[in-house]
Amino acid sequence: MALQLYTLRDPAKKDLADTLKKVREMGWEYVQWSGMPDLPAETIREVLDNAGLKAIAAHVGIEPFEKDFDANVKFWKTVGVKDLAPGGMMNDCKSTLRNWLKGAHRLDDLGAKLRAAGFRLSYHNHAFEFERFPGDGRRKLDILMEATKPANLCAELDLAWAYVAGVDPAVYIRKYKGRCPVVHAKDVVKMNDGRMQQFRPLGQGELNWPEIFAAGDEAGIEWYIYEQDSGEGSPFDYVHASYEFLVKQMK
Repeated sequence: MALQLYTLRDPAKKDLADTLKKVREMGWEYVQWSGMPDLPAETIREVLDNAGLKAIAAHVGIEPFEKDFDANVKFWKTVGVKDLAPGGMMNDCKSTLRNWLKGAHRLDDLGAKLRAAGFRLSYHNHAFEFERFPGDGRRKLDILMEATKPANLCAELDLAWAYVAGVDPAVYIRKYKGRCPVVHAKDVVKMNDGRMQQFRPLGQGELNWPEIFAAGDEAGIEWYIYEQDSGEGSPFDYVHASYEFLVKQMK
C-alpha cells in the first residue's frame, strides 16, 4: 500500500517537509510522487529520506522523455522509483481514433525503452477512456491496451474513475490480469444520474472493496496506491482514515 501524494498537494505547497513528516507518522512508508513542488531529483530524494519515506512510483509526462530520455531516466533513478505513468493520454492524441493509435504507438515505444532502463510504464485512466470513438464498439482504454504490448505498457487502473464511467472495477482488474501491477485505490459516491458526486475515504463510498481485493489477488496487483482528489475536511483526516482501512484489508 502506498499514498499518492497528489492527495496532499495543498498542504505540501505550504510546507513539504512537515507534510511528509505527518504522512510517515500516520504509518505510511511508500508514496507516489505527484502534484508536489517542482524540485531537483536530489532534493526530492533528500526530503523523502529525511521523512523516512520511499517513492515507488511517479506520475510523469512522456514528452520530457521524448525530448531528453537520458536526463529524465537519470532524474527518476535518483528519486528511486520503478513505476512511471502519465496521468492520461497526450493532448494531441485524444481527438480521433487515428490520433489515439498514434498515442498508443508513442507509449509503446517509450515503454520499451523504459523497460530496458529498469522502469515500468503504465497508463492512468480517468472516465473518458471508457467511452468509444464513433463507429468503433471498443472502449478507448481497450483500444490502447490492444495496440500496445503488455511488456511495454501496463494499466494503472484508477478504480473510482472506472466506477464513475459505469464499469465494474473488479471486472477490469480481472480483464487485465498480469497487466495492472499498480492501481489507484479511490472511493466515490455517484449522484442518481450517474455523475460523480464526491470522493470519499476508502470504504466510505460505493466501491465493492471485497470484490476488488479478490480480483486483485487473482490479477497480481502489487501496489494499491490510495488517492483522493478532494474531500470534506482536512486531507490529513481522510488520508488517515484510508490508511486505517487499507491496514485492515492487508492483514
